[in-house]
Amino acid sequence: MRVFISADIEGVAGVARDEQTDPASPFHSASRHLLTQEVNAAVLGALDAGVQEVIVSDGHWTCTNLLPEELHSRAELVSGYPRRLYMGQGMGSGFDAAFLVGYHASAGTPDAVLDHSYADPNLVMAVRLNGKAQSEGSLNGYLCGAYHCPVVLITGDAAAVSEMHRFVVELEGVIVKEGLGRQAARSLHPEEARARIRSGARRAIERLAEIPVMRFDGRIEMEVDFVSPAMADSCERVPRVKRLAARTVGFASDDYVEVYMLFLALVDLARAAA
Repeated sequence: MRVFISADIEGVAGVARDEQTDPASPFHSASRHLLTQEVNAAVLGALDAGVQEVIVSDGHWTCTNLLPEELHSRAELVSGYPRRLYMGQGMGSGFDAAFLVGYHASAGTPDAVLDHSYADPNLVMAVRLNGKAQSEGSLNGYLCGAYHCPVVLITGDAAAVSEMHRFVVELEGVIVKEGLGRQAARSLHPEEARARIRSGARRAIERLAEIPVMRFDGRIEMEVDFVSPAMADSCERVPRVKRLAARTVGFASDDYVEVYMLFLALVDLARAAA
């Protein structure tokens, strides 16, 4: 059995402010340790349930947050940026289950810690698929689903877990903190958070047959609301991308992987126009 883990940092216990997530900040070093140990807890839970192979994708910022020397020896690490599938890099055919560790809620979610809809809160305001608002968790969940792999576990703050349950009720959710504001939280002790993540990961694998795959059948339409019209100005120059409003562009495909990759390219274009 093979498990894929996509790791973010905003949803880790003890992380509450932007400077804790910024590689240029002196506070980032401690967050790297906290993140790596939560990922290790998920790896241990998977191994407890009989998983043989675990691939971990570092998915925050430039994807060099996890500490390789601290990562569990049974896990393989995907790190560095830019790369084809960003937070989903490493996902492909043959995975039995996926975990989302350290995740956050989408921009504008009440009582959410460090909420944003993808990559950078100063770029993307909202993302919709076939008219339904999305989060990083759901966008990456549908990527896993395109390869017939179910997301069976999410860990993060209460808002992130609740939001993901709107997409897949059956998946395991482990809450490690509650938001007290966008940059304030009440967190479990790191050791308690890790214990709960390990138990949740084991249960998720044991309940694998009960948890559905996130997939689209037929046409997929994506709409992206950027922070400024200048970002949409740059993105509408891409073939097949249409300007829908001052800050909004959209496009469609029958292939979700194609949708996901085009979205990532547009985010990078928007960053250049910021």
